[in-house]
Amino acid sequence: MPAPGTPYRIAVLGKTHDRATFNCGSAALDRYLHQQARQDTEKRVAAAFVLVEPPGLRVLGYYTLCASLVNASELPATLAKKLPRYPQLPVTLIGRLAVDQNMKGKGVGQLLLLDALRRSLEAAVNIAAMAVLVDAKDEAAETFYRHFSFLPLQQQPRRLFLPMKTIAGLFHD
Repeated sequence: MPAPGTPYRIAVLGKTHDRATFNCGSAALDRYLHQQARQDTEKRVAAAFVLVEPPGLRVLGYYTLCASLVNASELPATLAKKLPRYPQLPVTLIGRLAVDQNMKGKGVGQLLLLDALRRSLEAAVNIAAMAVLVDAKDEAAETFYRHFSFLPLQQQPRRLFLPMKTIAGLFHD
């Protein structure tokens, strides 16, 4: 993780952020940031957050958040029995999370994930969400999220979740 006191800042993606040079190694994630992320943020389809190192505004990493639902039947039975019997339950979805190749191995992914979890927890006070959900695009992404205690859904093993109660423990213990 970047050392305390480093000038990294995480902000809502804006017009002044330099997205053109961002390259995470995934064409789909690069294309999303270059061509779609700002429009999604403006239209409130997804909230895109970027990591920059001032004074420049070059994007070093990003993630998106949006409200979503999960089918209660996909949750592990031990968790589902503790929840109200609704067919679907509210969650916050981390739709995308990517780190520029020049920043890989420096803890930037962890920094972005923790910021996303903190924002999700804060939002859940006003707009209910019982967990944070992610769709791991490959085995490496799945390993990354499982390292942070994300659990698989029953019918879609690469669709992972972290209960909001667990997230609260990260920030309030």
